[in-house]
Amino acid sequence: MTFHVLTLFPEMITQMTNHSILGRALMSGHIHVNPINIRDFAINKYGQVDDAPYGGGAGMVMMAQPIFNAWKSVTTTPTPRVIYLTPQGKPLTQATAQALSAEKELILLCGHYEGIDERIIEEIVTDEISIGDYVLTGGEPAALVLMDAISRLIPGVLKKEASHQEESFSDGRLEYPQYTRPAVFQGRAVPEVLLSGHHGKVKQWRDEQSLKRTQEKRPDLL
Repeated sequence: MTFHVLTLFPEMITQMTNHSILGRALMSGHIHVNPINIRDFAINKYGQVDDAPYGGGAGMVMMAQPIFNAWKSVTTTPTPRVIYLTPQGKPLTQATAQALSAEKELILLCGHYEGIDERIIEEIVTDEISIGDYVLTGGEPAALVLMDAISRLIPGVLKKEASHQEESFSDGRLEYPQYTRPAVFQGRAVPEVLLSGHHGKVKQWRDEQSLKRTQEKRPDLL
């Protein structure tokens, strides 16, 4: 999987993708991250990539031409899907991440300021995705969240393929509680069934706890 990230701050992408699972996925070649600096495609020698909005209003708007030129620089045939990270997009879900993990290439567009010229959305964007009902300074953190969610679903990225199959949302429910040593901490003991070695009972307990936790914390998922 190759992620082309159209951004005004490519260093944010490179710094954050060199660690943990994303870093290992990069080193192993399971993913490739290609930050594209939109400023390299500025419309003049001053590096201009934004301008005041027509109709007035506070803030600046990212211009269409630099973004379009940056997009053209990485566009291949067939044309990869272009995902604009925006609060106005559809909420990111595990199902969305799973579907996107099947793609060979994705172009992620990170907005800034008051947003981007609407015509660029109409011209090149295929998907609009939101990571929550709040506003960030720019789209880079959202792009990193999306890349992380997708990358861990690509075969070979996680050491154990079953790791993501039993996680929260993988089956529409929240994950069961997890424990590790010591067996007793601050007077709180690990449930006996987990120490029994009986795989059938352990699975039954985990299924029950997953359902219980979902009912208590996220009943909207049921």
